[in-house]
Amino acid sequence: MAVALLFGCDFSSAPTTRKPIVIAQGALDGDVVSLEQLHTFATLDAWGEWLASLPAWVGGFDFPFGLPRALVEQLGWPSEWPASMAHYAGLSRAEIRAEFAAFCAARPAGEKFAHRATDGPARSSPSMKWVNPPVALMLHAGVPRLLAAGARLPAHDALTDTEATRIALEAYPGLLARELIGRRSYKADDRARQTLERRAARADLLDALRTPGSARLGIRLALEAPQRSALLEDAQGDRLDAVLCLVQTAWASVRPGWGLPTGVDPLEGWIVSA
Repeated sequence: MAVALLFGCDFSSAPTTRKPIVIAQGALDGDVVSLEQLHTFATLDAWGEWLASLPAWVGGFDFPFGLPRALVEQLGWPSEWPASMAHYAGLSRAEIRAEFAAFCAARPAGEKFAHRATDGPARSSPSMKWVNPPVALMLHAGVPRLLAAGARLPAHDALTDTEATRIALEAYPGLLARELIGRRSYKADDRARQTLERRAARADLLDALRTPGSARLGIRLALEAPQRSALLEDAQGDRLDAVLCLVQTAWASVRPGWGLPTGVDPLEGWIVSA
């Protein structure tokens, strides 16, 4: 079996040259993960083709792989994950927005969105959100391309195929960032909000990632000085988010069952390290 490449991915459902999909590629040695290379992709097709071109990888991706069971059942969609994703992939983005908006409109204030079980411990946005952030559209764009690239998704698929060489895990950089620097904001797309305070938060986050024993996961990040500088000056935080996903993926790669808890609902999935 080929040696698996390890990486974290900061994803966009509408990547551009200015704001591409970012892959942070690394290598794990004991409890130290080193950043080897950053890859960027300005189109979804280029990203999907890159994934398919690699013989073996373990990747952590910053987008949801499943929808809340309450949502799927209320809408009458297939309740088995493969069929549910096939149905979802067949919808247009406009149809997704309309169906989800109608679902929310029929629910009481304060309970508009349905949640997955993982949202509580991860403190993540519900995967049905189509704005701020549009994670539902990220799922719609990302999961079909993962499957087309030959990926296996352990939280949704009992991995009985020992020859599976492409493993996709759902990661969430905000979970690890909050563990290290609390709720401080460390990034902004809007130039006016790219402040010195957010730069200082990125510096503290990078220092915490590199400090032994500072993270619950027990994985330390190794960076060269130019790499640290590049991550620090990336005010949008996309490269840093990819690195955070890399650290979560490195942790999962050496845990039994990819670090997933027992009893995960395969329709909903789970965020690694939550």
